[in-house]
Amino acid sequence: MKKITLLAIAFVAISFASCKKNYTCECSSNGVVIGTSTIKNTKSKAKTSCDALNSTYTAYGTGVTCAIK
Repeated sequence: MKKITLLAIAFVAISFASCKKNYTCECSSNGVVIGTSTIKNTKSKAKTSCDALNSTYTAYGTGVTCAIK
């Protein structure tokens, strides 16, 4: 009975760890926010997508940084 309970708890913990959530990616240049985007995914994939947005804002120069907020 203990093994079944422990397995059930482990399954619930793992299922919450990979949930897709809404993350806000905020891009700024020299401290001024130039764009935001909502990304619905896991945290690691949302961070990767947010990092990829740096190239989208090349018109604002090289000082553009995008980060999950």
